[in-house]
Amino acid sequence: MKVDVILGLQWGDEGKGKIVDVLTPRYDIIARFQGGPNAGHTIAFQGKKFVLHTIPSGIFHPLTLNVIGNGVIIDPLILFREIDNLHESGVQPEHNLVVSGRAHLILPTHRLLDAALETGKGAAKIGSTLKGIGPAYTDKYGRNGIRAGQIKDDTFPVLYHQLRDAHLETVHHLGFDITSQRFEGMTFEIYEQQWLAAVERMKSLTISDTETLLNRLLDEGKKVLAEGAQGTLLDIDFGSYPFVTSSNTISAGVCSGLGISPRRIGTIYGIFKAYCTRVGSGPFPTELFDTDGETLRREGNEFGATTGRPRRCGWLDLPALQYAIMLNGINSLIMMKSDVLSHFPVIPVCTGYSREGKLLEGYPFDAGDPELKTLYREMKGWQMPLDQIEKPEDIPGFLEDYILFIEEKVGLPIHLVSTGPDRSQTLVRKPL
Repeated sequence: MKVDVILGLQWGDEGKGKIVDVLTPRYDIIARFQGGPNAGHTIAFQGKKFVLHTIPSGIFHPLTLNVIGNGVIIDPLILFREIDNLHESGVQPEHNLVVSGRAHLILPTHRLLDAALETGKGAAKIGSTLKGIGPAYTDKYGRNGIRAGQIKDDTFPVLYHQLRDAHLETVHHLGFDITSQRFEGMTFEIYEQQWLAAVERMKSLTISDTETLLNRLLDEGKKVLAEGAQGTLLDIDFGSYPFVTSSNTISAGVCSGLGISPRRIGTIYGIFKAYCTRVGSGPFPTELFDTDGETLRREGNEFGATTGRPRRCGWLDLPALQYAIMLNGINSLIMMKSDVLSHFPVIPVCTGYSREGKLLEGYPFDAGDPELKTLYREMKGWQMPLDQIEKPEDIPGFLEDYILFIEEKVGLPIHLVSTGPDRSQTLVRKPL
């Protein structure tokens, strides 16, 4: 069997969690392959809303195995907050959750380092979520990190304190005031105590060689869906560097993040919003600073699921979308939040860029260049609610025109169209 993949094609927040939840009944295993608790996957059904930061989005289906792969970095305290929240809703994630022993841990001092480094950048801040993501990946690639499989070792306390002390020395050298920083409303000392208690709880989870497990299950004919976090334009190599995350968010990251061969990759689904958003700093060519931007933010509830920060909003960027499709080898597209655009009589779509009067080809390396001009095609808005539409043939004509225009420009079909936040508000426009 092959591993299908679901990825975000913009700057994250595309709605991957909802679609993974919708597609989960088709699969035996959902496997998260990169990122950490800087991700926030929102899932809504039966009048309830859940936000997952580390646990794969298939966790609400008790017969589906959910795997946290080796490419993921884990904050044990945040992980168990998720687990406890699921318990309150009657979900028992321990029964169908497996953690890779090769997944690295985010230490409390990683979060301190994140805050100290971001503060030191002043006006050049990248907009970090301050979850310790960058410093944890730095230790991973510097061969200093601690992995989930080591928590049961007798050497764990020594390894922990050695790395902790090295971090604290760096933080003090940077002149950062530890007493001024709060984590989830707690001082560093209290956060560390609760973190260590969460590490103890982690010992009760199933921690295994998930790369071996996944390959065995594939050989047995099981169906796997790999779930990405963030989005293509935040990829450490191909995103809007340095305003990116610290992992490979593209399809190539699936192999290293789960331990599977490229020959195992099957269908690659790409998710995008009908408009664009991003959180934090960095180039955003189609960003809006007017009432249209405010309308997108308000009607789309564009506030970070992880940080609560208001998202920057703008029109759909087709060159950026084409670039993401190229990088990932996308087979199928899924368009989210079409309902948010129902409030606009005219919807501009960015079709290209120019500089000094010359049309540019593709998505530019220097997308933040102030001399860059965005070129737009205006589409007619459908101006009607979509939340009650149950059949694809009832899609309003102007929305269908919008979809067809995108399909023509990117050369791929849009199979699913989301018309609201609930899992039921998903139209199968073309069979998957």
